[in-house]
Amino acid sequence: MLELSILGFLYEKPLHGYELKERIQGLSGHVRTVSDGALYPAITRLVKNGLVDSRTEPGASAAPRRTLSLTPEGRRELLARLRTPKDAEITDGQRFFTVLTFLGRLPDPADQAAVLRRRQEFLSAPASFFYEGGRPVRAEEEPDLFRRGMLRIARATGTEEKAWLVEALAELDACRPEPPDAR
Repeated sequence: MLELSILGFLYEKPLHGYELKERIQGLSGHVRTVSDGALYPAITRLVKNGLVDSRTEPGASAAPRRTLSLTPEGRRELLARLRTPKDAEITDGQRFFTVLTFLGRLPDPADQAAVLRRRQEFLSAPASFFYEGGRPVRAEEEPDLFRRGMLRIARATGTEEKAWLVEALAELDACRPEPPDAR
């Protein structure tokens, strides 16, 4: 997800390493902090693979700074990753939020809708944090106050997400060109 975030933010505009880290940190928040030990090796890999360009510019009042920008190959890579996210990027909520952050970069509403439909399909399967006899435990069945809270919060969040997905898909489907009349 770190590489997707780097590519996505650089798609918007060139950034210095510190600015990029701040944007990624804002996206992932306190859930998954971004260390320099993870960020800079990821940037180095992307530069080595020709997806990101790094150039040194004089600093305003300090040492020279590295400016990072997306190469044409990096743009293609970002769009490819957004068109076909990995299963974990669909099933994990935080990873899916990262995909959503940049999904608007895909130019084709049909490609955007296909990603949302995958998430919708995942959310339609019965699930829980806890299982009894292979069956998901519902909040009403959970005797533990705190686990019951987890289940209720997850259900409320899931209900809202499902409603949003229906709305978003309707909006994206309305953007599709009408098929030519077959007469």
